[in-house]
Amino acid sequence: MIGLQYISTRGGSDHFDSAQAILKGIAGNGGLFVPEEIPSITASWLEELATLSYRQRALAVLRLFLTDYSEAELQECLAAAYSSEKFSHDAVAPLTVLNHDSSILELWHGPTSAFKDMALQLLPQLVSTALKKTGETAQIAILTATSGDTGKAALAGFQDVKQTRIIVFYPHGGVSDIQRLQMVTQEGANVAVGAVEGNFDDTQNGVKAIFNDPDFNAELKKRGFHLSSANSINWGRLAPQIVYYFSAYADLINEGTISNGDKINFVVPTGNFGNILAGYYAWSMGLPVNKLICAANSNNVLADFLQTGTYDRNRPFHKTLSPSMDILISSNLERLLYHATEGDSQQVSAWMKQLADYGSYTIGRDLHTKLQGLFWASWADDTSTAAAINDVYSQYGYTCDPHTAVAWRVADEYRCQTGDETHVVIISTASPFKFGDAVLSALGQKQPEGDEFSALDALSQFIGWPVPAPLSELAEKPILHQSVCSKGEMATFVRNILEK
Repeated sequence: MIGLQYISTRGGSDHFDSAQAILKGIAGNGGLFVPEEIPSITASWLEELATLSYRQRALAVLRLFLTDYSEAELQECLAAAYSSEKFSHDAVAPLTVLNHDSSILELWHGPTSAFKDMALQLLPQLVSTALKKTGETAQIAILTATSGDTGKAALAGFQDVKQTRIIVFYPHGGVSDIQRLQMVTQEGANVAVGAVEGNFDDTQNGVKAIFNDPDFNAELKKRGFHLSSANSINWGRLAPQIVYYFSAYADLINEGTISNGDKINFVVPTGNFGNILAGYYAWSMGLPVNKLICAANSNNVLADFLQTGTYDRNRPFHKTLSPSMDILISSNLERLLYHATEGDSQQVSAWMKQLADYGSYTIGRDLHTKLQGLFWASWADDTSTAAAINDVYSQYGYTCDPHTAVAWRVADEYRCQTGDETHVVIISTASPFKFGDAVLSALGQKQPEGDEFSALDALSQFIGWPVPAPLSELAEKPILHQSVCSKGEMATFVRNILEK
């Protein structure tokens, strides 16, 4: 029996099962893999979900999408990904209810203190299982661009995983000091890290160019390598993120905050559109969602798109307090457009070509109106972000990182503009300790003398939270990766690494 199949957002007749799509990462025509059909859930299924652990909830959701994986295979993958050795909280993704209308979903209790762990602890398990299932003998070369958190989470997840190599590129000077140290101290015989002169979009475009270079891919194939990705362009990265939207809803039922069937809002700090797209898939499956609220920083290309219907990356690039959102080309938006146009791959391809050639495209009025039925969007600059960190701490004694603060500020704006009193779940994407300097300043505290670890200690003393061990331990780790290259040298960097 053929299970759920995956196809390209840019058309073609090829169909793949989920294991094949995960290994490929990106479709041969440059499109992204999407499920041919989106599975649906029932109210009773959702009621039962509330009685389960996070790992069991993940099994319930993922078995609907990864139909070629057996239940035993998925259970083994999930047990390895969400173990107590890797996640410091028993709930894995705990929900903190701050008041009657706002909760915070903490996705940063994994080994790298960022939400990317929720997917990137599972993706390597899915890849390893897929290699066995498909009989693939090539070495899988994982190639990833990061704006901060994906890089470390991918490196940690794939460290010394058999039959894989992983190469991570990050924008030189475009991530926080802690994020950089997390990457350049990464151990593992199969890992490599390179800084790229430019911003994240330069880095991401360089990676895409390598994927779309047929000659380079043919060269690697002859040498026994097959390129894949740990970015959210890989379906194996995106599917695990759907789980925590359902888990948050289940926890709200258990808390008595809502009843099964009540609609809620999610506010998502958004850069590459993968996180909020996972919410879209959850809604498409039947999760009772009223609004998906897109929260951007000063690089507000997505907020503008959802407000106007025009996507235009031709604008200044800003380095902000929330660097993981410093992105002007949001790859996963392509998947949303595919589904929203009911699979019009020709139109999606045309828009992506306009984006590549001219840096912008405009969708029609009807489609824009359709998107606004589910999505709402705004943005916050650094001043508002810092004020939100201070406000949340002053009112609730809760400390949030700059990305979460952006979402909090946009949630406030949404309520003021719409009067909507639906319960809001704010997606918290990183520990405040990953941005100690920025959080300390926002809380009105003097920056201590010394290195970035002095700020972590000072923040810990002020808020009374312990510094996550994986971050405090960075101070003792040697720098292992010091390479810097231009965008044009990225392919050569990959070639040299894979020759070792």
